[in-house]
Amino acid sequence: MQRSSLRFLVGQSKRAFCTSSDKIVASVLFERLRVVIPKPDPAVYTFQEFKFNWQQQFRRRYPDEFLDIAKNRAKGEYQMDYVPAPRITEADKKNDRKSLYRALDKKLYLLIFGKPFGATSDKPVWHFPEKVYDSEPTLRKCAESALKSVLGDLTHTYFVGNAPMAHMAIQPTEETPDLPSYKRFFFKCSVVAASKYSISNCEDFVWVTKDELLEIFPEQAEFFNKMIIS
Repeated sequence: MQRSSLRFLVGQSKRAFCTSSDKIVASVLFERLRVVIPKPDPAVYTFQEFKFNWQQQFRRRYPDEFLDIAKNRAKGEYQMDYVPAPRITEADKKNDRKSLYRALDKKLYLLIFGKPFGATSDKPVWHFPEKVYDSEPTLRKCAESALKSVLGDLTHTYFVGNAPMAHMAIQPTEETPDLPSYKRFFFKCSVVAASKYSISNCEDFVWVTKDELLEIFPEQAEFFNKMIIS
């Protein structure tokens, strides 16, 4: 009796899910992490000091005449000062938002230009890669299909987890009575070992920072500010 009841409940839940009028949309937050140069571990400093002291005991003692010549040389002739690469790149100077070489100390997010699901007009707008859930085995697979349709393949990508990171429920309002009711689920995906993608299937694309993202979506700024941890 318990098994029969359980099967009945599962069957009821499946039918309720399939007959629901609300559409489900999977959106992908495609993220390029900030470029971080980690500091050497303290153990590395200890090893280098030990290696230097160990090698010193086997070094030849040079004549004083030779050492005096070395001391009289200009500093720039025998020592090169290390200059780190600048954080401000050419892409920053040109404000090239299609380049992944901009804003290296911040995270970047991919937006595409087109008509998203639930748009009340035919005018294209900026939005995340997305796809309406149809026949995929899981919602994660639906999100992968959405990103694959834009990038062509998912070779240099990494989806963080199987579950969505956040979701929002969209309902029609008095101002937009024709807006369909649907639920949008966001999946996080990261850039892996790539500096450029062949992005297609859209009119245009940009890589934006979190602050720029909030400016593009002022109505959902509070939601994205909580969802994206910078």
